[in-house]
Amino acid sequence: MKLYNNIEFELKDKLGIVWLNRPEKHNAMNAEMIAEIIDCFEALNDMPEVRIILLRGRGKSFCAGADLNYMKGIAEFGYEENYQDSLQLAKCFNIIYICKKPTIAVVQGAAIGGANGLLAACDFVYCADDTKFAFAEVKLGIAPATISPYVVKRIGEYGARDLMLTGRKFLGKEAEAYRLVNKSLPIEDLEEQINSTVKILMSSGPDAMAACKQLVYNISNKLSFDESIDYTARLIAELRASKEGQEGMASFLEKRKPGWVK
Repeated sequence: MKLYNNIEFELKDKLGIVWLNRPEKHNAMNAEMIAEIIDCFEALNDMPEVRIILLRGRGKSFCAGADLNYMKGIAEFGYEENYQDSLQLAKCFNIIYICKKPTIAVVQGAAIGGANGLLAACDFVYCADDTKFAFAEVKLGIAPATISPYVVKRIGEYGARDLMLTGRKFLGKEAEAYRLVNKSLPIEDLEEQINSTVKILMSSGPDAMAACKQLVYNISNKLSFDESIDYTARLIAELRASKEGQEGMASFLEKRKPGWVK
């Protein structure tokens, strides 16, 4: 993995950790960070040594939203420049959403504006109870547009209306109640929860998890109910015949651990 200026990649025993690495700026996003996240996640899809991905923030905050200097530049853009910039930001969230590997966001300190797009695009989100969340875009006379597909999927239409129209701040337990995060915990319990989820995921077949993610994506976004009947039948047939599927079923019948488990 290459070295980046605004993020950092760390590999620990098949666990890939993507760190937002601008702690002095509370990991606020700028154009370069957005491009680096896209590049990193594209590379992670093709790294067999990485089975699970954590998305974290160095320092006190997960991400404080958009960097002030970045916002100043955007304010001077015309429509076409704004459109191209927004497409890049939308790609950033989508590359996380469609990632083949299970993704876990670990959130502390603050998650403001676009930060909620990063976490909402992940499969699992855990936060500290005192984390401050806000969809603050309306306070700036704009809307949380590019993050909305992922946030609305997580919390639903009327939850999104509440939080996005008011732009109000809320803490971890309320984020859990809205299902923006899977679980909010005391900060001292956060690492234990992450380790527990990672351990559970490591016991599952890597190819099977990738297939599950694609299955959920296709059922949720692409296929009609009728189309899903044949698609799902073909998928399970392919997985049963696959090398990993054969190993998984054999290990179950032989009462042993499958090859992908240590």
